[in-house]
Amino acid sequence: MTTTYIIIIAVCMLLSAYFSATETAFLSFSKTRMKTYAEYDGNKKAKLVLKLYERYDKLISTILIGNNIVNILMSSLATVLFIGLFKGDQDLGSLVSTVVITLLVLAFGEIVPKSMAKSSPEKFALFSAPIIRFLMWIFTPLSALFVLLQKATVKKPSEDEEEEGMSQEELLMFVEEVEEEGAIEESEVDLLRSAIEFTERRAEDILTHRRHIEAVDVTATKEEIAEKFEETKYSRLLVYNETIDNIVGVIHQKGFYDAQGITKIPMHELMGSVVFVQRSEKISDVLKQLQQGKTHIAVVIDEYGGTFGMITMEDILEELVGEIWDEHDEVVEHFVVLEDGKVRVDATINMDEFCRYFDLRIDTECVLVGAYVQEELDKLPEIGDTFDVAHLTITVSELDLHHMTMVDVTVHERHEEEEDD
Repeated sequence: MTTTYIIIIAVCMLLSAYFSATETAFLSFSKTRMKTYAEYDGNKKAKLVLKLYERYDKLISTILIGNNIVNILMSSLATVLFIGLFKGDQDLGSLVSTVVITLLVLAFGEIVPKSMAKSSPEKFALFSAPIIRFLMWIFTPLSALFVLLQKATVKKPSEDEEEEGMSQEELLMFVEEVEEEGAIEESEVDLLRSAIEFTERRAEDILTHRRHIEAVDVTATKEEIAEKFEETKYSRLLVYNETIDNIVGVIHQKGFYDAQGITKIPMHELMGSVVFVQRSEKISDVLKQLQQGKTHIAVVIDEYGGTFGMITMEDILEELVGEIWDEHDEVVEHFVVLEDGKVRVDATINMDEFCRYFDLRIDTECVLVGAYVQEELDKLPEIGDTFDVAHLTITVSELDLHHMTMVDVTVHERHEEEEDD
């Protein structure tokens, strides 16, 4: 009889381990990976796993019912077994049974199987699916009762909560998890991050400021325009009427020259149209406007209707795929380490790039480094103006009139509190 009890207890322990591992596997498996197995590899078990996951309430009820049944049966049989071994001493037998079964269940019924399932959740879910489907059918009456009880006690989410999708932060976290698993390469991760952040970028984040816009007056001679093309190496030039705040069109180099040299076509016929956008518009919307307008340049206007800057199709594409170089681009170093250890930084770069380089977080609405520095100084900048932030000392080093072009950054040793933050 003792042998029979031990065999039944061992079987119950195996079933307890199975239920615990199944619960962890169905909580942890990657739905994206499972869908890949089902749709692209044609794995029937993967399709079953996804089907069972859709009935999650019934699935988890079945697991809990099965786990409790085998644990209670195991505890009861162990109590009878140990009372018999201790010659009818119920108190001692119950105490020893409780201690032994608790330790066994914790070790071999919970911790070990859950750890194993957590390390390979997809594999265990595929193995477990046919078995748990059969048990779901067996326990249908009991699980239905518990599902009804859950619906009666748990508040149903509102339509807004049900429709709420993943946030940008959650998507980025998901990409990082996939990268850590080694499922995709670093270049693909960068592209995915850019695509996710792309929807939140605004025109003012990537524009070329009006100070750096190369343009010609509508009254300029063709020789002057040809000289500007040669000087800038650009394929397109904006055209303004009297002032840069009044952009009237764009000239394409291909249309400006023909087989005989400079074309004789009148200026107003050469000019193409441009798109005008607000600073706050998302670049995804700007891209749509450029496509609809069949043009490559958007002029960004400020709140007064003046020209604030411009965006090209290339600027938008670079937000997705990174820097695009052509043979006329100048190599610009945004971060240059000086001989004294300071880092000279281009003040026109994005704050995100600045924070990534120096490994810090700054809570600011400023897009460019120069704007942030001026905000911190709270005055028109002068060469030599300095302030501290985190483990950095930032000093204004170059100005173009009142426009900041370069800052020098001194990096200090981090304190323990800063590292924790």
